Amino acid sequence: MNSWLSDTFGALVYRDFRVQWIGSMLSFLAFFMAMIVQSVVAFDISGDNEAVGTVVAGQGIAMAALGPLGGAFADRWPKRRVIAGAQGVTVVAFVALALLVARDQINIEWLTAGSVLIGASLAFLGPARQGLVVDLVPAEMRSKAMAVTNVANTAARVIGPALAGGLLVWPRSGAVGAYLCMAFFYAVSAASLVLLPKSVVRKDAQDKPVFADVWAGLIYVARHPKLRLLVSLFVLVILAGFPHVTVLPGLVENVYRLEAADVSSLFVSSAVGALTASLFVARFASSPRAHWIYTGHGVLFGAALVSLAFWPSFEYLMLGMFLVGYGSGGFQSLNSAVIAHHTEVDYIGRVMSLVLLAFAGFGLMSLPYGFLADRWGEPNTLLLMGVVVLGLCGLFAVLVARRAIDFAESEA
Repeated sequence: MNSWLSDTFGALVYRDFRVQWIGSMLSFLAFFMAMIVQSVVAFDISGDNEAVGTVVAGQGIAMAALGPLGGAFADRWPKRRVIAGAQGVTVVAFVALALLVARDQINIEWLTAGSVLIGASLAFLGPARQGLVVDLVPAEMRSKAMAVTNVANTAARVIGPALAGGLLVWPRSGAVGAYLCMAFFYAVSAASLVLLPKSVVRKDAQDKPVFADVWAGLIYVARHPKLRLLVSLFVLVILAGFPHVTVLPGLVENVYRLEAADVSSLFVSSAVGALTASLFVARFASSPRAHWIYTGHGVLFGAALVSLAFWPSFEYLMLGMFLVGYGSGGFQSLNSAVIAHHTEVDYIGRVMSLVLLAFAGFGLMSLPYGFLADRWGEPNTLLLMGVVVLGLCGLFAVLVARRAIDFAESEA
């Protein structure tokens, strides 16, 4: 037991990292609350999946356009300032959306505009937060710190949807209270940065133009076989499988004849699975077997998505969502840890920005998947997602099995 705790949570012995971890937890809570709140509000306004996809795509477009730039800023500027600025923008966006809902002036256009602003801030926030982790722990703890950060991420996936769902159905709160709660979490997370030491910035960080730094990060990944394969697989799997979250409100209402807000229970079930997986895989963050465990969780994610097309009742669907969460949670947790293990510190922000582009792409893919769900039905759309994820993970397994890429080889 003590060995498991040490392997999983060892990085938390460092005080500065603990403070950063708590701030990240609050940030993750707001992020996962927003996934439900934005989707439910969009569906309630319009009653179709395309509207949900449009709102989510707005966030994705902004993240895709600014993501590489955000990574370069994380490597050039004090990370605390980048994080505080990005979170401040998000606070403003959530407060504005709360006011629009309170005044009954909200529509898909305003909701999409808010998503664009939130996506722009996340493009800078994500790489800076990930890069700050590396600054706060010794090099030998880097992978474990990334893994335990993902424990916070998956714990927030449990608490955030439950909190969002509770606020949405509470008459005294509704969407207004949910937006204000998310703004509060981001504000407190930003305030916690004053407890951390000044960020580490390399001496020559601003000697080159910012777009030269962006290009250097792309070249670094392109010339690094392991990173090239890891980043490519993660981005493609997220593009193929993670938009399932935008289809779920329609699945709940159109197939199971429940209220769209009941989707929160599915997110909670998925999040419990993800948290369970992240606690299990954290100990393997630096293991030579990490790539196989990583691939296995990706396969489970794909198979679980396929199963969502066939469950006969909402209760069984919750079981399927637990498996979706377990597979995707283990896959995501080990991805960050393995990539951090193979990345030089000077490039960590730019590499992580490419990883986070996956979530920008997920936003962009939500629109075509919403289009497909309205025409093919939600079950068939989920089936397609699962088959694509299985194919991608199978290809990765074949490449590793043929030793095209040797992941067992240690690399500083």
